[in-house]
Amino acid sequence: MQVATYFFIFLNLSLVVFEEPAVYPLPFLATSLIEVLCLLVFSGRLMHFAKVTPRNIFWKDTKNICIMVAILMSLTDLAIYGTLRIYNMRSIRWSRIVRPIFLINFTESRQIRRAFRSIRNTLPEITYVFLLFMFSVLMFSLMALKLFGERNLQTAEGLPYFTNYLEIVFDLYVLVTTANSPDVMMPAFDFSWWYALFFITYVIINTYIFMSVFLAVVYNNYRKHLKVICGG
Repeated sequence: MQVATYFFIFLNLSLVVFEEPAVYPLPFLATSLIEVLCLLVFSGRLMHFAKVTPRNIFWKDTKNICIMVAILMSLTDLAIYGTLRIYNMRSIRWSRIVRPIFLINFTESRQIRRAFRSIRNTLPEITYVFLLFMFSVLMFSLMALKLFGERNLQTAEGLPYFTNYLEIVFDLYVLVTTANSPDVMMPAFDFSWWYALFFITYVIINTYIFMSVFLAVVYNNYRKHLKVICGG
């Protein structure tokens, strides 16, 4: 039963690869039949669990309620999407985001629920570090706007360089990952090599210091909550 449950959960999650917009598109009828089959299996598994569990315990368990709501939402969305498709009206499958609920809330997924609870409990405690990091990015973006925005610099594509604050925030946020380094600083560097110090300072503070602190806070809090959930 456990292997079958995991198989159909995996099959249900894999449908996103074959549904429009898809990597390997399959006809809507094929994917919808597979999804209905998965939902029937989930319903059967839930009914089986209800038979072997006292009624008052079954209905008080939030996991069972979540699974039932996810099944109803998926069937409703499938029916609406199919109806609109018959009349050639565009729509989206909004119920896809509820599919991981089946992975988390079935009885067999205790370890996944422990990890999920640890992540959920860790998020509020890392918020302060994340807000401080974002404040640093916003302040550096404001400095970049003042330093480069009025110098009529252009990128290699001939576009204005660092004249839009939101675009600067995005570029500097990407720079934390060094994905756009050194391209993002080349127009300023070509104008004056002294401006490279701005980007070097930014990378040292936000990539090497903030990311290290952020990782340490996430790791320590996650480990603490995981020990509490696992009983020490």
